[in-house]
Amino acid sequence: MKIIVLRDKGSHLSVRVSRRRLAALATAMVTVCLAAVIWVSLNIQPNEVDSQVVAQWRAKLDSQRDAMQAIEQKSLAQSAAVGRQLAQMQARLLRMEAIGAHMAEAAELQDGEFDFSALPAQGGPVEGGQTALQFDDLAVELDRLSSAIKRREFELDVLDDVLVHEEIQTTSVVRGRPVKWGWLSSHFGQRVDPITGKTAWHSGVDFAGKDGSDVIAVASGVVTFAGKRSGYGKLVEISHANGYVTRYAHHKELTVETGEVVKKGESIGKMGSSGRSTGPHVHFEVLKNGRTVDPASYVTRRS
Repeated sequence: MKIIVLRDKGSHLSVRVSRRRLAALATAMVTVCLAAVIWVSLNIQPNEVDSQVVAQWRAKLDSQRDAMQAIEQKSLAQSAAVGRQLAQMQARLLRMEAIGAHMAEAAELQDGEFDFSALPAQGGPVEGGQTALQFDDLAVELDRLSSAIKRREFELDVLDDVLVHEEIQTTSVVRGRPVKWGWLSSHFGQRVDPITGKTAWHSGVDFAGKDGSDVIAVASGVVTFAGKRSGYGKLVEISHANGYVTRYAHHKELTVETGEVVKKGESIGKMGSSGRSTGPHVHFEVLKNGRTVDPASYVTRRS
């Protein structure tokens, strides 16, 4: 085969190449191209590299997400535990404030001498740096405070009992009717339920009367509950001395709040028909050391 190479100014160069050399050269070029393609295919695989990297990152993200969820669940559980403990402490403090106010009134202390509803006065300069309270330290302090509250609550109970027996024994005795006007409409014990018509236990006595008339406390004490309760409707529960508790249910309106100190004969609500009721009346219960007893003997009790 003859190859002619053209130059400038019209000149040319001719080269003769045999067919065997030309075939060898072509074979060599094809071999080089195939080798290059094979090398690229073996060493440069962007799709596979990308998929492996993405899979690794996804695995890491899933692991981190699981760890974050575990930390979040633990934090929520710890927060819920602290919340429950704080709620219990707040309830105890509320009761202690009520008992303290009751004691101050019974002892005829001057107004403002002991204000149990106000925070104690504290202060003083800060020495040194301050650090944030850690969660573990917070839990320890809460346990310590809870134990202290329990001790003080017990001490106040003892002092309250002493004052009750010495100063206000007369007004703290549970006796009398929970209404100024009305009539006994249902007795304590087994009866025919007025709603279902079946035999059922009745844990108190009912006094029917005029809608909106006064419901009164049968003895002095501390209001331990004032609000809605299933079956009772709007309910007032009062704690008295010697382990007695009285309940007044189905109010139309409540005139006292939880933690309030009430006196014998004081209005605690308006007669109504809230809750499980067929008409305006007050459902009256007496509990002795946590067990319901027949209120009839206390309603007719003499001084």
